[in-house]
Amino acid sequence: MTEIEIIEKAKEGDKKALAELVKLYEQTVYNFSYKICRNREKAEHTMQETFMSMVKHIKQFSGDSKLSTWLYRVVSNHCLMLARQVQHRYEFASIDDDDAYINEKEVSDWSVTPDKVTENNELKKILDDAIQKLPADYRIVFMLRDVEGLSTEETGKIVELSIPAVKSRLHRARAFLRSELNKVFANESR
Repeated sequence: MTEIEIIEKAKEGDKKALAELVKLYEQTVYNFSYKICRNREKAEHTMQETFMSMVKHIKQFSGDSKLSTWLYRVVSNHCLMLARQVQHRYEFASIDDDDAYINEKEVSDWSVTPDKVTENNELKKILDDAIQKLPADYRIVFMLRDVEGLSTEETGKIVELSIPAVKSRLHRARAFLRSELNKVFANESR
């Protein structure tokens, strides 16, 4: 049975079809939830909420996009709600202030290849910590584009933003992360 057929059966209330959709997307939803929440319990909670939303609202799925795109949007919304409830405060300049993060004189040498960098667990931890400092709205856009590899258009659909807004948030998220990493590397070189 194709995914479209399974979705149609699920829309008709077929519990086996709903279970099959959960099975098909369970790992994808959990992995994305974890990448956004960076916490196993929150990721599991978000995954449960996502599938509960899917079961409740599967009839509203129009099929204009892939089901995975629709589920990414649901995960993003649940992660944003969790982030707003927690409202962690970090001491840093506004993410909307481009000048605070883009200083050409302070940009580190990025000539190290990504495959060599990822082998370094310490660097991964530093990057994860910097990603955690991003406001949730920016973190989701960054994760969808730069980690999940989705297009700007797909990301815009998922987070319900225009393409220029996605590009702006991605630019600011990258600038913020670059600034955070530069601070860490500047302290280590002393």
